[in-house]
Amino acid sequence: MRYQRETAMPSIQSFRLIAAILVAAFIAVWSAGPARAVSLIRDPDIEHALARMAAPILAAAGLGGTVKILVVNDASLNAFVVDPQHIFINTGMLMRMDTPEMLQSVIAHEAAHIANGHITRRMANMDSARTAAGLGLALALAAAAAGAGEAALGVALGTQSSAQRQFLAHTRSEEASADQSGVRYMALAGIDPQGAIDVHKVFEGQELLTTSRQDPYMRSHPLTRDRLRAMEGFVAAYSGNAKPQPELDYWYERARGKTSAFMRPTSYTFSRIDDSTHEDIREMRLAVAYHRQQDSAKAVAHIDRALALRPDDAYYYELKGQILLESRQFQSAVKAYGRAHELSPNDPLIMGGYGRSLLTVKRPADALKQLEAARSRDFRDIRVLRDLGSAYAQTGQNGMASVVTAERYALQGRLKDAEIHARRAVGALPQGSAAWRRADDILAAVKRSDTSRRN
Repeated sequence: MRYQRETAMPSIQSFRLIAAILVAAFIAVWSAGPARAVSLIRDPDIEHALARMAAPILAAAGLGGTVKILVVNDASLNAFVVDPQHIFINTGMLMRMDTPEMLQSVIAHEAAHIANGHITRRMANMDSARTAAGLGLALALAAAAAGAGEAALGVALGTQSSAQRQFLAHTRSEEASADQSGVRYMALAGIDPQGAIDVHKVFEGQELLTTSRQDPYMRSHPLTRDRLRAMEGFVAAYSGNAKPQPELDYWYERARGKTSAFMRPTSYTFSRIDDSTHEDIREMRLAVAYHRQQDSAKAVAHIDRALALRPDDAYYYELKGQILLESRQFQSAVKAYGRAHELSPNDPLIMGGYGRSLLTVKRPADALKQLEAARSRDFRDIRVLRDLGSAYAQTGQNGMASVVTAERYALQGRLKDAEIHARRAVGALPQGSAAWRRADDILAAVKRSDTSRRN
């Protein structure tokens, strides 16, 4: 499991999407006091589990494989969308839901906002900088592009009420539409829509609290008694076609168990280990707990027991690779990551870990192959870009090292640093080549940012 600060969406050229992620990040922290970084948790096991739970819902919504579920490192209860390709779920929401059906209802509701065009319309509305919110976003974007994250937050705070109303705070009509569509998607997928009512009951009564005491999900998705009654009607109309989903019960327990083992104190994991009904999940959680206590021998022993129960599980091999790598057992880590890659050859997070381990044993050419493949599948991964820059430098390809370093800084909103490396790249690479154009795109983005600040 890795933590990754997230301040921008994948394309450095799409400034409207950058503004959108800034708004989402700002709203997520408005109620949390001092400014703090918003980060994603990138873990192939957890993302695989969430993808399996989301797949039938996204198919019913007509979204297929176009939407990715990402986990935000935040203990508060929240889930949101800021573009048509991603649904963000807080760790707090993931661990608070008691059944996979409850989490699936949250995914279905957010998928409905995408499928019903709510986010697309908002992105179009952001073209105008004439409103107070639009002006605040433009200024915040300029500050973030200059690397002044806290200044950007301050600017956004100055326009928080209008930004919150106009972007993430859904209207009553949108919420009613998403409620009904989400329940319909669950029914079409054969999932018990009772989970949607159960989620509403988690937040029941929060409308009576002051805004500062409400969960973020409550503020962006107002949940009222009227909505609960309407939801009960939707569920009654669509009930009757649900099928058991024992496989997803397993994957939800695994995702929650791994998240909890990494996020909560190790004492909690040891005291609640019997909460896991599957033996391999218990062993995995113990492996994580001992790894966090820097007891690598016990950590490896427990993950090996999990692997004895599931010998072809790529994600347990990936966890073993992480434990070994972070314990400085580099050759063994390469072997574990290599096996994970054999079992799941197209997972970019596993490729990234495999490439990272190869760098530790002085095999930069082999690492480069894995890291480039990872970047081509998930070019928002900051850690992969950092390792890729190192691999290019170690193989004497300094121009390419400058390109990926510039891209890494650009994705972090550090455009001045990105500009330095992009200029090095355009001076070292053949003019007009694909890599040269990537560097030139970054310089163009920096120029647009400078123009925005001057205006």
